[in-house]
Amino acid sequence: MLTIIAEIYTHEGAEHRQAVLDAFQKIIPTVLTENGCHGYESLIDHLPAIEMQALNQNSIVMLEKWQSTEHLEAHMQTAHMKQYFEATKAHVANVKVRILEACF
Repeated sequence: MLTIIAEIYTHEGAEHRQAVLDAFQKIIPTVLTENGCHGYESLIDHLPAIEMQALNQNSIVMLEKWQSTEHLEAHMQTAHMKQYFEATKAHVANVKVRILEACF
């Protein structure tokens, strides 16, 4: 089982982050039915913040669970993901992806 943490950084301005969140809202139900998907959710910073918390109003974290690399790669080639990328390309400044596996 893989855990994917995708940090999506949007351009400055709440409208950019909201556009990406709206695009995710449209595809999440479909992604959750994909073969090998065990979780797919978008997360934003909790407010009010506490002292130790780092904040970035221009970021979204996707927390995903996939059965295997093959399932993740198939997900990235779906029509709904291609539509998501097209719909959000003007709003996303950068993306950092971590693919993690349990060590025990």
